[in-house]
Amino acid sequence: MKIPRVLQHTFHKTNVKKKLYFIYISALLIPILIIGIFLIVNTRRLLLNHYKEQVEAENTRVKSVMFDVTTTVYNISDEIFADKSLQTLLAARYSSRQEADRSCSNFTKLTNYIYKNTFISSIELYTTNPTIYEYASFQPVTEDIKNTHWYQQASNRSDILWKSLQSVDTWNNTSQELCLIRRIPIIATKEYAVLVIRISNIYLKNRIQNNSLFTAVTVNNDPVFYSSKRGLSGKYLNLPIDYEQPQFQYSGPLTYEHKESIADISTLHPFTSKDNLYILSMDFNAFEDTANITLICSMIILFATVVPLILITLFTNQFSSRIITLRGEMYKASKGDYNIIDSIPGDDELSEVFQDLKVMIQSITKMNAQMYEVKIQEQILKNQQQKMEFKMLASQINPHFLYNTLESIRMKALTEGNRDVSNAIKLLGKSMHYVLENTGTSSTTLKKELDYISIYLAIQKFRFNDRVNYSLTIPEDMDLEEYQILPLLLQPIVENAILHGLEETEKGGLISIDVAAKEDEFLIINICDNGLGMTEEELITLTDSINLRHKQAASNIGLYNINQRIKLFYGDAYGMAIKSQPHAGTLVSLTLPLHNTMEE
Repeated sequence: MKIPRVLQHTFHKTNVKKKLYFIYISALLIPILIIGIFLIVNTRRLLLNHYKEQVEAENTRVKSVMFDVTTTVYNISDEIFADKSLQTLLAARYSSRQEADRSCSNFTKLTNYIYKNTFISSIELYTTNPTIYEYASFQPVTEDIKNTHWYQQASNRSDILWKSLQSVDTWNNTSQELCLIRRIPIIATKEYAVLVIRISNIYLKNRIQNNSLFTAVTVNNDPVFYSSKRGLSGKYLNLPIDYEQPQFQYSGPLTYEHKESIADISTLHPFTSKDNLYILSMDFNAFEDTANITLICSMIILFATVVPLILITLFTNQFSSRIITLRGEMYKASKGDYNIIDSIPGDDELSEVFQDLKVMIQSITKMNAQMYEVKIQEQILKNQQQKMEFKMLASQINPHFLYNTLESIRMKALTEGNRDVSNAIKLLGKSMHYVLENTGTSSTTLKKELDYISIYLAIQKFRFNDRVNYSLTIPEDMDLEEYQILPLLLQPIVENAILHGLEETEKGGLISIDVAAKEDEFLIINICDNGLGMTEEELITLTDSINLRHKQAASNIGLYNINQRIKLFYGDAYGMAIKSQPHAGTLVSLTLPLHNTMEE
């Protein structure tokens, strides 16, 4: 209590100019700085997180492309590996080059693979058969080939090998290409051939290129075979990658070539291979853009503090000068010197007070009456000031938080004896709390989700009375706390059933939710209504819009999003299925993993 009294005493003894500066600093400058610094820090954090998520998403996309390409190339190599006619061709001994070339030209499978698959740059088959010469994809093994590192590696390995090898085009331009290398044993002669399938960099550029982000891909510790930046292909990544780790992963700030960026480095294991593909995605503009936005925010905050300071300074100097002038003239009058100046600058309360002073001096003979009138005017001004202060205080009352407001309304309804309204408000508060609590989260328990749906249906029951009824069936031996489910997964389906399924139902509408386990592997949640149902054509259209979103199917975005969330989170084996018949209701069935239990 002593500190406020000391401050109050000090404040009363301070002149008006200092009071105004104190009010400016305490009521404007400090709050703006605190809020501004918080907003700048939070905005910077959000921006960096956004750029980080963007780079991670791009890295995942590139990884998906590379996995798809490498897997397809591997499957092609499998087909070549198992081709019996190729075995016969490579094992045969030919009497002349014409006979060997004719046999090679009749084997068109390698050429067909190149023509039919744009992602294949070339296919080379190196053979030690001395009677086969260079022809199309067939290449004899020369001493130079034998001395290459990749050929020696392939010769000593029975599995596939991924390498970044140099390629020379018809114009003698060199580039790096990702190559699958595989040894093919020739059973008849106990020899072997080496298959080399090169992946086209043009194809990778068309699939991967992103103008806003930098991407580079390399295999093991080989030179880069793909890069969105010219000049990096064929060079080594100068990055702190631990090649000994089986699954290297890094996401965050990274300085590359003296430039600070947000980067994401991930490892991809090609199908049935011991090699690693390292995928680098970077955004060089992230920190620069964040710094620019931070600078703009800082300038706005600076403007919001400097401009009021200038205005306060100008006003304070003028106001203080007028007060000093008024005080001096009043002092002269108190000493009996009535020769005061004619007026002071301005047309407000101070000038009015000065005019009152002049009237007082001119009417000195009627002092008592004038003093009484002055007191009345002062009291009126005081009352008006108190009313203004009261209005200012009333306007500054902070609003209650939403939950406290709802609770106050609920208690009011309960006091009035309206239990239905009280219960509805209580359910609404619980519903909003669950939605806010799970916004942005990726999991919740099955019990919480079903409790939320029960609350949601109770609210709908309150709204529509007998038009909406519901039931919830759960196996007795199922502990709902053990199972994990994506949050807010069921509500859009139930809402869709009420809005569309029970649209024309006036009473007796029923929403049934059944939870069951299937084959000790799947968790099945069936949501059924007894409403209008759909024709076969409407059901087909709805199913198509859920599996592949169309622009015209805006009303089914909620169901589409649910189906996509399930498939992205759990896999393609899970999802949504819909059954319906006209005037027989609609059944929406969700298939989820049964053993997706909560982790401690």
